Amino acid sequence: MNVSQYSTTIFFISYTFLLFLPSSEPISNYNKLVYKTCSTQTFNHQSYSQSLNSLFQQFITQSSQYKFFKTNEAINDDTFISGFFQCRNDFTKEDCFACVTSLLPHISNTLCSDSTSARVQLQGCYVQYQTEQFQETTIHESENNNMFHKICGVPVVEYYFEFKELMNEAFMILENGIVNSDGFYTMKYKKVKLMAQCEGDLRSCECGECVGNAVMVAKEECSSSVSAEIYFDKCFISYTYMPKSNGDANNTVPGARRKNNPQKLIAIIVGGGAILFMGLIVVSLINSRLKKDDYE
Repeated sequence: MNVSQYSTTIFFISYTFLLFLPSSEPISNYNKLVYKTCSTQTFNHQSYSQSLNSLFQQFITQSSQYKFFKTNEAINDDTFISGFFQCRNDFTKEDCFACVTSLLPHISNTLCSDSTSARVQLQGCYVQYQTEQFQETTIHESENNNMFHKICGVPVVEYYFEFKELMNEAFMILENGIVNSDGFYTMKYKKVKLMAQCEGDLRSCECGECVGNAVMVAKEECSSSVSAEIYFDKCFISYTYMPKSNGDANNTVPGARRKNNPQKLIAIIVGGGAILFMGLIVVSLINSRLKKDDYE
């Protein structure tokens, strides 16, 4: 084996180790179904299906660039389909594209087949569309009070009153934070992680109102739960209580995303050390081989 072959070996060994290094903040289970609402009325003409397919094609194209996109497709002179998709704001463009493209085929084929209107929510994104008439000029009032779905986790097993006090403080920070954000707010307060997001084109005051309504539901209907997800028409919130975490040491500035992950740092150090170690072994083999060739 010559020096060039040894160099190639070093490259592939290093590349293999790099493949096992963790990627930055992966988000798992983004394509897990949370809920769906489908109209019982179905399309009765091929032009409806064609317009819906065209709408979905726009969603696929735009999801590689945007995390929120709203548009419409004409069916005929009187009727059109309006719709939008939205991804979690902490997603990358690649995550958003993967989530939307994994969802759309299921809407058409299994979840809401041929429905004239539907809303399907995954953990990482959701899609909504509805059939409307061009002559409808009534401005629909905000439906911030319309709750679609809620998930309450298991009840807290100890220190209930301390838990309630902590959640009241955290919810207050969350409500204040979402009003001063761009419609997305995530935070860690002591031993609880919280997140809120509003529909992409919702005004700040309406976003705050919607999140406030969702917080009220969380307090009243998931009051003792260690986790909850509350989905309204225009927003959603979620929280997770971690009683065994070192809350004071890990407390972060509300809204800031932590980038320093100790486990990730350790993995990088170990992986880098392994690459260096293998590199030294291969270099040693090269030197030994070259010396042997000199003697020969």
